[in-house]
Amino acid sequence: MRLHDRWRAGVLSVVILIVFLGLWQIATLPKTTAQVVDDEYAKLVGAAAATGQKSTFPTPLDVGHKLVLAISDPFYDKGANDKGIGIQMAWSMGRVCLGFGLAALVAIPLGFLIGMSRLVFNALDPFIQVLKPISPLAWMPLALFTLKDSSVSAIFVIFICSIWPMLINTAFGVASVRKEWIDVARTLEVSPWRKAIFVVLPAAAPTIMTGMRISIGIAWLVIVAAEMLVGGTGIGYFVWNEWNNLSIANILVAVFLIGLVGMVLDLIFARLQKAVTFRD
Repeated sequence: MRLHDRWRAGVLSVVILIVFLGLWQIATLPKTTAQVVDDEYAKLVGAAAATGQKSTFPTPLDVGHKLVLAISDPFYDKGANDKGIGIQMAWSMGRVCLGFGLAALVAIPLGFLIGMSRLVFNALDPFIQVLKPISPLAWMPLALFTLKDSSVSAIFVIFICSIWPMLINTAFGVASVRKEWIDVARTLEVSPWRKAIFVVLPAAAPTIMTGMRISIGIAWLVIVAAEMLVGGTGIGYFVWNEWNNLSIANILVAVFLIGLVGMVLDLIFARLQKAVTFRD
């Protein structure tokens, strides 16, 4: 993209953000007199007095204030239910990295085997087609029952959701390697191990990285839901705990940071994908 086009795209992004924040601010303006009267009537009949909580949606300034507070001291620890958002994010990232790494250790070698052997592909394909559509969170009760640990169960769920895109893309990339290159390696009597490392892997690397990029996005998405179920620590638990506290502003802060981290992860794997892309 040319510099001029990037500048225009940046300006358009800023305009869209300003319009969005403006509409948000307008939508959360103070209530009209009629709405105040309605609220007073609701209090009289006991509808609003039951919780004693402020129920209005936060303004952009409210969320901005909470965001500044959150990032000014992200690693404080005042007990089990009161930890900084940095600590919560670190727990989530640790689980995602561990589950994703374990999935890569299984999916990439198995994908190589499937891609290089039609027999193995035909034998394993029915199992893959049955297991792939199952929601990762459907495994959570079984994981909790067998593993007896909520954190390990969350890692297992990340492993399950990460393995399929990497496995399928690795198998597809390996199977799509140019036949001429395989024939040359066979003619030169290259050993299967050297052929896999020096011929197949470089050619299949972009497709493998595509699978890894998809997997890390799914893993980051799923960890939030998993942590809402298991509790304890993590950004998902933070969101659920703030909901219990009726702190919508803090929830929006967490949602923003979840999206920001997801974008950074995607950019990292996009750069890696571009770096390993083979050019003729």
